[in-house]
Amino acid sequence: MYDKEMLDNFSRDYAQKCRVTDQISAELFDANGVLRGLRDKNGNGVVAGLTNISKIESFRMENGQKIPCDGNLWYRGYNVIDLVKGFEGKRYGFEEVTYLLLFGELPSPAQLKTFCEALANARHLPTNFTRDVIMKAPSADLMNSLTRSVLTLASYDDGISDSSLQTVLMQCMKLISEMPMLAVYGYHSYNHFLRDESLYIHRPQPELSTAENILLMLRPDKKYTALEAQVLDAALVLHMEHGGGNNSTFTTRVVTSAGSDTYSVIAAALSSLKGPKHGGANIKVVQMMDEIRREVSDWGDEDEVKAYLGKLVDKQAFDRKGLIYGMGHAVYSLSDPRARVFKHFVEALAIEKGREKDFALYSMIERLAPEVIAEKRKIYKGVSANVDFYSGFVYSMLDIPLELYTPIFAMARIVGWSAHRIEELVNADKIIRPAYKSIMQERDYVPMDERK
Repeated sequence: MYDKEMLDNFSRDYAQKCRVTDQISAELFDANGVLRGLRDKNGNGVVAGLTNISKIESFRMENGQKIPCDGNLWYRGYNVIDLVKGFEGKRYGFEEVTYLLLFGELPSPAQLKTFCEALANARHLPTNFTRDVIMKAPSADLMNSLTRSVLTLASYDDGISDSSLQTVLMQCMKLISEMPMLAVYGYHSYNHFLRDESLYIHRPQPELSTAENILLMLRPDKKYTALEAQVLDAALVLHMEHGGGNNSTFTTRVVTSAGSDTYSVIAAALSSLKGPKHGGANIKVVQMMDEIRREVSDWGDEDEVKAYLGKLVDKQAFDRKGLIYGMGHAVYSLSDPRARVFKHFVEALAIEKGREKDFALYSMIERLAPEVIAEKRKIYKGVSANVDFYSGFVYSMLDIPLELYTPIFAMARIVGWSAHRIEELVNADKIIRPAYKSIMQERDYVPMDERK
């Protein structure tokens, strides 16, 4: 019989033993030349592979010197800012950019039409899957719910062990199409069974874009404005891909290199994405901003706002981690191109929603935070707002519940994961296996009757 109290007591007593046994001093990492986090002291990542899917620029070389510059991001050779401006106000971009990332070229009108039809055809869950899988074990942790659903879908696929490009592409396209359904239905199940709210399950419409269908499935009345769908569409495009070195994409390539199936690969990527240091960052931004609104009496007073930001950095406010969430990035220094292009959409939506005062506060913090951080911290590169700084604000204006923030990131990033899985398969050579240097001391075996 399961005794939770006994297990709780045991784990509490022995947790300290784990801490003492596994603690390795920072000096040993330096002495052995180990780059923690696979990044050097300047924040540069260890080169682990090659990719033709995307490129990130945060500095330029001039006369042998690294000079920080405004960040740039390219998808298959196209600047993401140009891509967003290319479809803005003309059409939805998620499907078009998905085609680009998967197949390497921008689609013609005919190719885009066929691709959208293929995605719509794939936007279909197995019979009774929502009832028998998603609703059977509702959870407030929607990322775990989403991962479970993806793994369960594997049991409905007769080609689970087929790693041919045709099969993998088909599996990826189905998961790209199904991810919004899995996430939104997971939220509705949690909202109904655990929070005692109404339950409604809306079917996606084949003629609508991914962004439109997300809003349609999420809202009780299925209604949304054109601007709401356009802003969500832009957010999805800007989160779709970000190089092979980010945690969840690297996970995708590592698990792919082991020869695992598509469902296991995407489940592993989802598990990697859910952490607050990766896909959950925008949630921390929203929570931090809620506290700032409560604690700062005059949002227009720069001195008061700046003083509170100082408390954040000094670990005297919010979660006392010393961070201004949404500021800074592992790669970018002067600016995050995604934040630059997204800010225009954010402002337009804030005006439509009557949230201009909130937008002004976000803009002020974006300007003041780098000054505060520079005054109080020794930093090796510039600090600027990243895309997560604004994405949480957008989701709140779209009335998207906090529980869905990271799943929405997953709805977008699964496109990049799929592209990297395919690229890894095409260039398959060796399993990815970095080395860890052991600092263990060898010991003589002690018989049981001699142990204390």
